[in-house]
Amino acid sequence: MSRTAWLWVVVVLTTAALAATFLFTPRFPVPVPDAGPPATPFGWPGQLSLTAGDGVRGLREGVGLQARFDDPWGIVVMEDGTRYVADAGDNNRIRRIAADGTVTTLAGGREGFADGTGPAAAFHTPSALARDGDGNLYVADTGNHAIRRITPQGVVTTVAGTGEAGYRDGPARQAQFNGPIGVAVDGSGRIYVADTYNDRIRLISREGDVTTLAGGEHPGFLDGSGTEARFDTPTGIAVDATGVAWVADLRNNAIRRIAPQGGVSTLPMQQDLPVLAGPRRPLSLALTHDGQLYVGEMYSGRVMQVMRDGRWHALAGHMPDQRLSRTAGLAVDASGDVHFTDAGSHRVHRITPLAPGAVPMAATVGPSTDDPLPDTAGRWPLQPQDAWHEVVGTLGEVRGDYEGESRHHLHGGLDIRGDVGANVLAIADGKVSSPAAAWGFDGLGEGLGVGPLDYIHMRVGRTPRGDLLDPARFQLLRDFSGDPSRIRVRRGTRFEAGDALGTINRMAHVHLSIGPSGYERNAIALGFTGFIDAYPPRIDDVALFDTLDQPIDQRQEDRVLVPRELQGVRIVVDAWDQVDRNLPRRRLGLYALGYQVLHDDGTPVAGFEAPRMTLDFQRLPSDDAVQVAYAPGSGITVHGSAVTRFKYSVTNTVRDGAWGEGTWQAGELPPGDYLLRITARDYSGNEAQGRRDLKLRLQ
Repeated sequence: MSRTAWLWVVVVLTTAALAATFLFTPRFPVPVPDAGPPATPFGWPGQLSLTAGDGVRGLREGVGLQARFDDPWGIVVMEDGTRYVADAGDNNRIRRIAADGTVTTLAGGREGFADGTGPAAAFHTPSALARDGDGNLYVADTGNHAIRRITPQGVVTTVAGTGEAGYRDGPARQAQFNGPIGVAVDGSGRIYVADTYNDRIRLISREGDVTTLAGGEHPGFLDGSGTEARFDTPTGIAVDATGVAWVADLRNNAIRRIAPQGGVSTLPMQQDLPVLAGPRRPLSLALTHDGQLYVGEMYSGRVMQVMRDGRWHALAGHMPDQRLSRTAGLAVDASGDVHFTDAGSHRVHRITPLAPGAVPMAATVGPSTDDPLPDTAGRWPLQPQDAWHEVVGTLGEVRGDYEGESRHHLHGGLDIRGDVGANVLAIADGKVSSPAAAWGFDGLGEGLGVGPLDYIHMRVGRTPRGDLLDPARFQLLRDFSGDPSRIRVRRGTRFEAGDALGTINRMAHVHLSIGPSGYERNAIALGFTGFIDAYPPRIDDVALFDTLDQPIDQRQEDRVLVPRELQGVRIVVDAWDQVDRNLPRRRLGLYALGYQVLHDDGTPVAGFEAPRMTLDFQRLPSDDAVQVAYAPGSGITVHGSAVTRFKYSVTNTVRDGAWGEGTWQAGELPPGDYLLRITARDYSGNEAQGRRDLKLRLQ
């Protein structure tokens, strides 16, 4: 072979090698540690467990599982196993969870802005926590628009921020932030800040100077260098060993990467799986020893593992019976265990690797059923707050999608009729916890979350003409053309009962929802002044179907003939409710239903000594349960004058947030005459009487 031919071979092979390197090397290389633990595996199975918090909002020190938190957010883990948690809400403390699980307070105890030692210090809605190599903690003190430092002895000082919202670089004590939620410290002691409502990433040098690393004047979604880049409500930040900062860019549904020189790029995510979506509304971040990411979501509460090549895996919170509410803080310890706070459930959790072949066990998750309801003093969200208003929708009712599907989702709260343009008023004192508390700008579902209460179907913070009700609490954002685009309400903002939150939009009612997503409770329990329900539910029909949904309607001597050889029988009850003073046409859903099988003389059949209460709308399940609770023919596709039908599948089960299909096994009984009795109750305890019995003859 000639020399020229050999040169061409070398060129071709070299080009192929470079191409292979380009194709198979991750876009964002993983820093390789010199030595230490093995690489973090992808998709590792984990066991979720409860570390601290009994699920009841409050303040209580002591044994971990009996301790109480209000709004637990940031978390860090020390080498000796001690965890520190920023507990916001009404607590405004930094809590310590010792290695043995005992919970105490390191610093803080009142809402304010004061340096000092232990309880002499004051915070306002502390959010993320970070630590340096000397064991000092750093707090994103959101409500004070400041970054605070806490020594291991509990001495609190202010690193940067004036206590007033604004945007200003310069000397730390003169610099200004706007509701910072995320904070991180790199190996050299520099502090990175997710300056949430300035939509910027700021940097505090060791010398105390604050500069802007990336982000510009308005929220947006743009990669680029430094101030050319755009973020939208960044909430979480972590820095790896190479000096790369990773950002949870909440409203952009993105994980962003900031190079040491300030260049911003977006982590490309792999496509969603058919039955599972990738990270949505990323809220918190943590890094493993080898630079892999864990991400906590705001709305679904999942803990996700995200690799730098875009692969992702749901580690916890993705199963319906193990739903988390708001994964606000994440930390990884030296052994690779993941620790996180669930702010909406007032708990702290841990995920540990499962042994090979082991099956994960169910963990205690979600707020406790003993979590107290807000103190509303019977107020309504409309004027007059101490007088009756018409209730037009209750929890668990079937709803359509405006596109022909009548069983699309379950109604998640209580609807109270009001005039379009009327002020929507807070029914209890409350504090905003979510970084993105307002949603759906100018849409039918626009709403605002204050504490555990959501107020929906209103122009948030605006009059019917669009003027702001209170510019100090409601910030109107505009798009690049200058048109209004959305309302911002900062995390930590307080409202008192009676404060105007917005005005009713064209839905002509206020929707009240209570509890975090996945754990919504029946708002009738709040107890509204003048609300009376003395009407028992009405049953229009009881029908039977086989497992192929064919009706069982043949009769003999006024009895429905039921073949005993059927694999199962489905029972469907057409029923509805009313409350006092409502319009006669107003049909409402029921609270609880069940069935009982009796002998022809009225005595219970064995196993039916009491009714089997299968449907219970004390707590809202996910929308996946709507076609389990309701049979075909239920619901309406639009609001208006159309009659709503509630056809309940009472042989299925929907209770305590869980659901499943079922049938009545008529073949287990001998031939003969029986009586099927339906139990149908409203929240006030009224029970349907008429048409509740169906005579049967088993053949």
